[in-house]
Amino acid sequence: MTINYKLLDILRRGRSPHENHLIDGLARGAVSRREFLRYGSVLGLSAPLLGGITSALGYGLTTTPLRAGTSGGTIRFGQIVPAASINPVLIADGGGITVLSQVAETLVLSAPDLTAQPLLAESWAPNKDGTVWTFKLRQNVKFHNGKAMTADDVVATFDRLSDPKGGSNALSVFTGMLSKGGTKKVDDHTVEFHLDVANGNFPYAVSTDNYNAVIIPADFPADYEATMIGTGPFKLEKYTPKVGASFVRNTDYWGKPALPDRVEVVFYDDYQPQILALQGGDIDIIQQVPVLQAVGLLADASVTIISIPSSAHSQVHMRTDTDPFKDKRVRQAIALTLDRPKLVAGLMKGKAQLGNDSPFMPAYPSTDKSVAQRQQDLARAKQLMEAAGMKGGFKTTLTTEKYLEIPDYAVLIQNAVKEIGGDIALNIMDQGAYYGDAVPGKSPWLDSDMGITDYGHRGVPNVFLQAPLMSTGTWNSAHFNNKDYDQLVTAYIASLDLESQKATADKIETLLLDESPVLFTYFYDFLTVTKAGVAGVVPTAMGHLMLGQASL
Repeated sequence: MTINYKLLDILRRGRSPHENHLIDGLARGAVSRREFLRYGSVLGLSAPLLGGITSALGYGLTTTPLRAGTSGGTIRFGQIVPAASINPVLIADGGGITVLSQVAETLVLSAPDLTAQPLLAESWAPNKDGTVWTFKLRQNVKFHNGKAMTADDVVATFDRLSDPKGGSNALSVFTGMLSKGGTKKVDDHTVEFHLDVANGNFPYAVSTDNYNAVIIPADFPADYEATMIGTGPFKLEKYTPKVGASFVRNTDYWGKPALPDRVEVVFYDDYQPQILALQGGDIDIIQQVPVLQAVGLLADASVTIISIPSSAHSQVHMRTDTDPFKDKRVRQAIALTLDRPKLVAGLMKGKAQLGNDSPFMPAYPSTDKSVAQRQQDLARAKQLMEAAGMKGGFKTTLTTEKYLEIPDYAVLIQNAVKEIGGDIALNIMDQGAYYGDAVPGKSPWLDSDMGITDYGHRGVPNVFLQAPLMSTGTWNSAHFNNKDYDQLVTAYIASLDLESQKATADKIETLLLDESPVLFTYFYDFLTVTKAGVAGVVPTAMGHLMLGQASL
């Protein structure tokens, strides 16, 4: 590997200490090229600059452009019925996210390669300790009603989302990080986020990872579903709850003009009708299909399956404040009954990565891969049950949602735990009923003794570390309360240095293996299906479906 020191010195000029430290890490091999590109984008380094630095150090930077499509026509896709009304402040389900993604956009795109890319923000940068992040907004962006998007709209958007009195679903991200009033206008196209605590991965909090964080006019309409005003490539034509919607090209879009004249979406209660509709020519795309239902399509030459490795997963929570799960030995025993490679190979048909009972999936740059993978060990599980005084077993109810492969996963857990005397009854609910009001006391998700909950993809593990596992987490269904854990996560999130993040990740992974309040057994690939020949479809593992450059 030949280093161009002259070019490297030029590219270093004006870089912050954090940026130069990351460059040093790449140069000495402490940070991989992939990790450098991912975390460099978080710090706000542009793609050309990242490419120049990797080239100066002897690496290459390659991209695969989308095939150019043809303009015109109607793209039709199917998806599961949204669980609630389309409200960007409250929305929490995959079906609603997909609809919202046709019309509205975030400041940042969380890309499949885990990089943070400009969307409505052109650039961003932190101060020296990561407590203030400055974003430069894209100019000449208009909402669908013709009004220009400015810093006032961005400030109003994040004040709504961070207001503890507003019931925002985004409080799962912003609680303890960004308070109402912390988003400040500098000028019409510059915004500063003054954080409650330092955060080294903040751009992901205002990216597509945080699906509520779409920029909406400051005068937010009371009935958003009636207008769906945003900045996206399509405008709402018609929306019929429980049935479907249609959208037309936004001729004032700031980016590349949308290729389709129209986009139509049809809502379905299940996945098999969508597969039949695709095969029958009624739709062109299925937004997401579970791997078990996709098995029959894998060898079908008439369709194309877009498979995106992701951090999406199904969390198994156990209430740490109630019997039988108060004793961590019982939680550990349950974890040891599960054969993770068999789950990946059988339940997920190989379309997943092994999980090790922490949010740190293998692909995250900060994951400490030296932590030993948990294996099935029934003998040890039985020993733990006996030590916990439960040699005779226990009874409990596992409550979960009818979504993707989760009902089948629940049965597998039920059968596995029988090996150690566990008697688990299953309560499988429709999504809307399972999530309820998404607050303790009014949600089977948050109130159940044991449950399985689907979590969409995030480009960094911050939300997974905080919302379901910190003592103050808004999604803490396990009711986990561990001061050491809270302190470690606070330190991890505050770090602007990838190497220190890895060191803290090691301690978090080890602690969670010991405590086992939530089981992460696999991280699944996100599968989108199109008719053969459909081009330019860009799904995200969070549930967005970007069709601006799609064509038949």
